Amino acid sequence: MTTQQEFALKQSQQYKNANFSVCLSFALTLLFLFNAYDFAQGTWSIVWGMVTAAYFVTSILQGAIALLLKKDLLIYGTIQKRTRLLSAVQLLSLFTGNLFTAAFAFRMLKKKNSIEYTLAYYMFMTQFLVFAISLFNLFKPYVSNLFMPTMILLILAMVIELILVIILAKADVEQGVKPLLKWLGVVAFLIGLTGNFFGLILGYSLVMKSISTDVSTIDKWNKFWISMTNNFTAMLGFLFVFLMLAISIASYGTFVSSFATENDYGALLLDPNLAHPFGTDNFGRDVFSRIIFGARISLVVGLLTTLIPLVIGGFLGAISGYYQKSIDNIIMRLLDVLYAVPGILLAIAIIAAFGSSTFNLIIALSVGSIPTYARTMRANVLMVSNLEFVEAAKALGENEWKIIFKQIVPNAFAPMIVKASLTIGSAVIATSSLSFLGLGVEPHIPEWGNILKIGSMYLETNPHLAIFPGIAIILLVLSFNFLGDGLRDALDPKLDS
Repeated sequence: MTTQQEFALKQSQQYKNANFSVCLSFALTLLFLFNAYDFAQGTWSIVWGMVTAAYFVTSILQGAIALLLKKDLLIYGTIQKRTRLLSAVQLLSLFTGNLFTAAFAFRMLKKKNSIEYTLAYYMFMTQFLVFAISLFNLFKPYVSNLFMPTMILLILAMVIELILVIILAKADVEQGVKPLLKWLGVVAFLIGLTGNFFGLILGYSLVMKSISTDVSTIDKWNKFWISMTNNFTAMLGFLFVFLMLAISIASYGTFVSSFATENDYGALLLDPNLAHPFGTDNFGRDVFSRIIFGARISLVVGLLTTLIPLVIGGFLGAISGYYQKSIDNIIMRLLDVLYAVPGILLAIAIIAAFGSSTFNLIIALSVGSIPTYARTMRANVLMVSNLEFVEAAKALGENEWKIIFKQIVPNAFAPMIVKASLTIGSAVIATSSLSFLGLGVEPHIPEWGNILKIGSMYLETNPHLAIFPGIAIILLVLSFNFLGDGLRDALDPKLDS
């Protein structure tokens, strides 16, 4: 064993991903094992027991792959073919829903990792999960009128995506994009319009590289996405967020809204089963359907309560940072008054004054976040406005508004994007918290906070009613945080990707 081989082990992204997947896979195995045993009755659930066994097998296999990876890198300095072939077996773990081991397996199939290949297999996994989740509707008493056409479209999309994965696993896009790949990229872009945003990114990347002659633009694109695709946790964050977006859109054709909103007094507080994977609540409503429909509200409210203060706060911060002295003092002192009031308290006051509704909730959460975005933008503008290219624009007599929004803001906006991605998770938590307190979305609307509120009343008898919406909130917040960390690393000029 040489120093070079030890360095290869420490720098290997595959080895880091293997260990990360092992830890998460074993953690999920323990969680499912806990759910498989009914402590009150002293019995085991057959379904949860089978899930636990499947995750245990994939976890053991992943542990073996991690050990082989370590051995290969320490002895040979490169990953051997047998290790890659064993990793290919882990593709089957996608059928158990183990995203961590499946994503690792896809990554191991290609020796030289590429942006487009990574985006392609994440796009395929997202579509596969949307199909698998929608498939549970077959166990319902009836399905949506659009269920079969939607499922056929999902299958067609998966076939196209799988073809893309296979082609990109063998192709080297850096040597040029072939016409077939360009047109498949167009198809991927169209698939992305259904909510699977990996398709939008992949399609744009393939088409852009096939028609663009601007080397600097391609280099910037590659630099950013190489950093993102090498970040395993950031890509998992992308995966869950895009999955929620995709299933929210697909649910219009595959899920029946009445199961989530209408009372069924003949099915009160049922335990999880095939027809109701997450059980039913105290009104007989299907919790699984309510969580799917609730994802729409959580995502929309989270995104809007981030976008609104981002735009307003960014505008005020840019004006304040560029026009210093009097205008700066007026804007920032007014925002300081707003900043002095705790955001959640301000939201409660606004909702108490104007009533509980989704619109009022968005306004209430947005107003309290404006000062923090304004402060961040102001600091960035103060730094950028002293650079030479800004002074040159002023010397040439450029209009001040053009200087602000064409020269300064684009160069000061990267930290704002990172901040926004990190605060979306906080917005989701705030939305759920206010709904939990009865001050957010109307009680009859399926929203994760409302679902959790009902589940909290049955923690002793039906704990799953609180566990599943709680896990959904945790996963979405974690995903946005992982995504924010990845964006921070990718956009930080001090870090060499």
